[in-house]
Amino acid sequence: MGEVVVPIEDNSKHVLPLYLPPRPVPFQIITIKDTSGAAAGVSPPPQGVVNLSDLESWLPLTESRNGSTFSSILHLLCSGIGFQVLFLPVAFASLGWAWGIICLSIAFMWQLYTTWLLVNLHEPVPGIRCSRFVRMSILAFGPKLGKLLAIFPVMYLSGGSCVMLIITAGSSMEQLFNIICEEGTMCRSMSLSGTQWFLIFTCIALIIAQLFPNLNSIARVSLTGAITSIGYCTMIWVLSISKGRPNNVSYGITVADRTGMTGFGNVLNAIGIIMLAFRGHNLILEIQGTLPSDSKHPSRKSMWRGVMVSYVIIAMCLFPLAIVGFWAYGNKIPEEGILTAFTKFHGQDTSKYVIGLIYIWLTISCITSYQIYAMPAFDNLEFIYASSKKRRCPGWVRAGIRLFFGGVTFFIAVAFPFLGKLAPLIGGMAAVPLTFVYPCFMWISIRKPRPKGAMWSLNLGVGSIGIILSLLLIVAAVWKLDDKGLNANFFRP
Repeated sequence: MGEVVVPIEDNSKHVLPLYLPPRPVPFQIITIKDTSGAAAGVSPPPQGVVNLSDLESWLPLTESRNGSTFSSILHLLCSGIGFQVLFLPVAFASLGWAWGIICLSIAFMWQLYTTWLLVNLHEPVPGIRCSRFVRMSILAFGPKLGKLLAIFPVMYLSGGSCVMLIITAGSSMEQLFNIICEEGTMCRSMSLSGTQWFLIFTCIALIIAQLFPNLNSIARVSLTGAITSIGYCTMIWVLSISKGRPNNVSYGITVADRTGMTGFGNVLNAIGIIMLAFRGHNLILEIQGTLPSDSKHPSRKSMWRGVMVSYVIIAMCLFPLAIVGFWAYGNKIPEEGILTAFTKFHGQDTSKYVIGLIYIWLTISCITSYQIYAMPAFDNLEFIYASSKKRRCPGWVRAGIRLFFGGVTFFIAVAFPFLGKLAPLIGGMAAVPLTFVYPCFMWISIRKPRPKGAMWSLNLGVGSIGIILSLLLIVAAVWKLDDKGLNANFFRP
């Protein structure tokens, strides 16, 4: 019991586990028993076994399945456009025009393909939905290897992203304050510390989190996030064109920067910046899980429509920002990205209210992104409670869980304010495999395409290239840290 034998295309049989025994680990899989045969006289689940439909209806990721294509577009835009896009012109400065555009285009098509794989793997067997990335990994690679491969990337891309959002938004709020309160004004004397800005952002984010119980309910929040993300990306590249280029802008790469280990490391770090600009793959299955699905109208159709619309908009943000940013600032662009370059070269001749509006939109975008990236963590913590108590989380427990998670992310942000400097290293270990590698091997493992056939060869080749790139990016990140050092300002944001 607990297994179903499903016919596959090649007329072989593939055994898919429906449940796994509970294990005392942070991401826990509990014993689940499908009751779809209740009408045929199957006895109810014994004590200690949780019904699958009940459990799904208790947890915030799948509590509501009344989503639509429009809501999926909003979630995909909110999770898919982040502050990482502001660093794309920095990558172009190391790659040049031709290779910069080629690498950005390849990465875009690559991640769109892996998104298509995940969308079509969401329902590997009719009637069974995998609405969490960890569950999909376990289904594809087995309980031990699946958890080993997926838990760290999912934890980093959920909790780690929230920490980075606190750091980024806290810095943006501080910059906004300094823009409004110029030197010599009375309000400048009331400036807050970095820790206080982090705390203000965390409190705002947690207040909003208490108002929306599940992923489907934050569609309005995602709408706000989509508007603000598109807004600040568009404003930055439009203003960069209107203000013109600074004097002596160059697009060439110096001999020292393109030869030897320095050139090799710069190219790999530039590729890493491009690959890490694409985000949200850890939420694809979760977003699709909010959509209704049946045999006549499977969720993959409405989800794929949402993906196509949202990624057209994402491309309209990323490509102009990268190309215009490099055109406007060339090799003068600082490592901190295009927003820093704009304020450095055009801050004096641009209204402080215009620059302030960009920082406001960036901050609001971070607040809304916090909600959607924190949802898998909320779901997992409630999963632990629901599996142990065999019932839904009460309101006060749900509120306590979210306060606890917010406190943990705030503490990490204060303790490690330099976490952004480690993003290429950790991203090479977590984000790149999850986005560009795992879906390819999941397809091979679950769908069992004909060996040496087109889909088998394509996914094996793409996944293998992704593994090699991931390892190279890790090496390049370690080399850069060793070459330039790391200002580890613990507890001094």
